[in-house]
Amino acid sequence: MSKLPPGQVRIIAGSLRGSKLPVPDRPGLRPTGDRVRETLFNWLQQHVSGTRVLDLFAGTGALGFEAASRGAAEVLLVERDAALAENLRASATRLKCANVRVECADVLVWLAQPASNQAGFDLVFVDPPFAAGLWDATASALRPWLADSARVYVERPNHADFAAPAGWQLLREGRTRDVHYALYATENRRAAATLAASS
Repeated sequence: MSKLPPGQVRIIAGSLRGSKLPVPDRPGLRPTGDRVRETLFNWLQQHVSGTRVLDLFAGTGALGFEAASRGAAEVLLVERDAALAENLRASATRLKCANVRVECADVLVWLAQPASNQAGFDLVFVDPPFAAGLWDATASALRPWLADSARVYVERPNHADFAAPAGWQLLREGRTRDVHYALYATENRRAAATLAASS
């Protein structure tokens, strides 16, 4: 019996609207659904254009490419699976996304290195394979990589707990039958430091 071809997800809006991203048959690969992605980017509104975006556990790149389509200045996709990382690079080339870069690396190992992006990332997507349970560890490791007042999106199964780090404010959240998804604002460290120095 012949194997079914891999699935696809579509970019919803922006300059790449309607473009397709392949969904290979890989363990744990679970692209964020269209309805959830549309809701998330409606929440973000003015917080995408011109921003620096970090898509962790990128998988198909659906979130990162959606951000690129909507005007993000720079998108970095981090994916451990070499075949998926190669697919992401191929998609970036095919879609002529010069602002999309791919790192083939374990996310926690990558986050443990000294943060080289001095300006920090304005928007981060955290959607690891559900079986891995990496939400808390990833969120804790993110701090050096974040810009002031960054937005962080976290997607997890409904039954999984997540303890947001100190200084994160829940902005919006939603649920589907299987998934809980939430958008957080992180602290403005410069403002906090100024306040601390003046008190």
